[in-house]
Amino acid sequence: MSSVSNQNMRASLNERDGFQVWWRLLRPHTLTAAFVPVFVGTMLAALDHGIHLGLFAAMLFASVLIQAATNMFNEYYDFVRGLDNENSVGIGGTIVRDGIRPRTILNLAIGFLVVATLLGVYICASSSWWVAVIGLVSMLLGYLYSGGPYPIAYTPLGELAAGLFMGTIIIGISYYIQSLSLTWEVIVISVPVAIFIGAINLANNIRDRVGDAENGRKTIAILFGHHGAVRFLLSLYVIAYGITVVLTAIGMLPIWSIFTLLSIRKGIQSIRGFAGEKSPLEMMPAMKATAQTNTLYGLLLGISLLLQLFFPFSF
Repeated sequence: MSSVSNQNMRASLNERDGFQVWWRLLRPHTLTAAFVPVFVGTMLAALDHGIHLGLFAAMLFASVLIQAATNMFNEYYDFVRGLDNENSVGIGGTIVRDGIRPRTILNLAIGFLVVATLLGVYICASSSWWVAVIGLVSMLLGYLYSGGPYPIAYTPLGELAAGLFMGTIIIGISYYIQSLSLTWEVIVISVPVAIFIGAINLANNIRDRVGDAENGRKTIAILFGHHGAVRFLLSLYVIAYGITVVLTAIGMLPIWSIFTLLSIRKGIQSIRGFAGEKSPLEMMPAMKATAQTNTLYGLLLGISLLLQLFFPFSF
């Protein structure tokens, strides 16, 4: 692509130079998928046992680093495999549009994982060394998601892997390091969060469906087709909100959790944004709305647990 076309693409995506190059590399709209599970898991622990702020901060920072490193591995390996070009939408664009050396991206991702490992040592020393096993598996998954001979991102299992590890497992770890225990209620409560995180992945794959199919991927969005994938995204929203209502009704979640339904508006916005056959660039607002749905739901869920801590209410 010519430099003029490259500039036009950057202008259409509102990309700027300087610090924002590195900020885009992190793909900040995905980082809430790291923050929300830690926040929810910690608030559940605070409600049941109390909270250690140092462990909360370490877990939060480590999770964000792992998510950012995963995004960098994705940027690096998609470029190496020839999947990304100057016209690709939804990527950081630091390699194909900003000219950052691929090796620099890879080294930065590895550096993030090293820092996350050091934080993990502190977490384990302050709680239990069993956490190290799960932490190492999570970091390995972050690499294998887009790296290795059979990247998970190229299969129909991407949404499941993202939801399970970034949702349920991180909520479970966040709860465990605070309480040194884990209950089945925590696992059940984690399910809607896991679904919303998987939905972010699905939305990304809906936007990139055509290009991914041309490059040999077999994502759910490709298997279901555009309209089928959008209907599947809608069904995920219905299931997640339905579970939340049921858990609130039976008392597993506090009555304050009903406020999570305020995030439905963003979910509807994302579904409408994906409706019809649109270009990847035209679907970017829908992708953003999907991530915002997860953010709002997770924040409202965590805040509802905090409200229950200070203003206990029960029927």
